This record gives sequence, structure tokens and C-alpha cells, in this order.
Amino acid sequence: MNFKDIEYINEKDVEDLEQETIKINRVTKVAKGGRTFSFSAFVVVGNKNGVVGLGFGKARDVMGAVTKASQRAKKRLVKINFYKHTIPYETTAKYCSSKIKLIPASEGTGVIAGGNVRLVLEYAGVKNIFSKTYGSRNAINSAKAALVGLINLQSAFDLAKDRDIPLEDFYQ
Repeated sequence: MNFKDIEYINEKDVEDLEQETIKINRVTKVAKGGRTFSFSAFVVVGNKNGVVGLGFGKARDVMGAVTKASQRAKKRLVKINFYKHTIPYETTAKYCSSKIKLIPASEGTGVIAGGNVRLVLEYAGVKNIFSKTYGSRNAINSAKAALVGLINLQSAFDLAKDRDIPLEDFYQ
């Protein structure tokens, strides 16, 4: 899946956006004049009601990197299809060498996921889900794999319509 093929939502159409920093990394460049430090930040932004975005930013200080990352995440907001605070069906997604399996869960289960994936799922608004990460557990790649898995979901309404069953019977 290529992130260039996704239709993004305008930030102005979404209210109550919250952000959380997933990872901050310090990079050191050694040159003739001494060491030069720079920072990179990876941020998730969402309204916890079906809209989520990821962003990456680099700068000479931490606040600059986080600010750039959050601005880029707000430019890359996507709408997630879920029903009754879980996903409609089990799905698997891959980004680079990180693979993730997302499994729907019943009401009251909570978010059973690792740290990076948990943040993406919570800021997307999913409240009941199981997940398992395979392969690389790199923070950035596993978070992007979770987002790819959520983006690839069809809505429960579309699936019920395709199968000619009422929406209420879909989860039974």
C-alpha cells in the first residue's frame, strides 16, 4: 500500500484533534567543528472518533521536531471505518518488515495492543480490539502498519450490503 494513493481529510473539517508523540530520536553528526545534534519526532493525531493521522518531523530542537511532525500529521488525516467501537472483520497489514494482525473484539475488551499500535488505535477511536505484531517491532513501521490495516477496512454497511444481510445481524 502506498500512502500517496490515499484520500486525505482536510484538517479544518475535523474538530477536537488531540496529539501524542510516539517516538523522539536524537541524531548526532560529528564534523570537524564538533558534534551537531538534531532531533526527529513521530506523532499521531486524531479525534478519537474515526479520524487519525501520522507525521514525522526533524529539527535542531525537540519542540521544533514535534511541531513539524504534528503539522504533517494534520495534513495526512484519514477516515477509519469501524462499527460499535471495533473493526468489522479480522485483517492483516504490512508496512516494510512490520506485519500486524487486527482482530475485532467484543464490547468491554479494551485495546489489547503494543505501545505504538495502541496509540494509533486509540486516537482512531477503536475501543475493543486485539492486535499482534509480527516481524520488525520498529515504532514507526509498526504504527504505519496499523494505520494501513485500518485504512484497508471496508465499512460494515458496505459488507452487509454486499452479503445481503441486515446490519444488526452482521456481528452475530
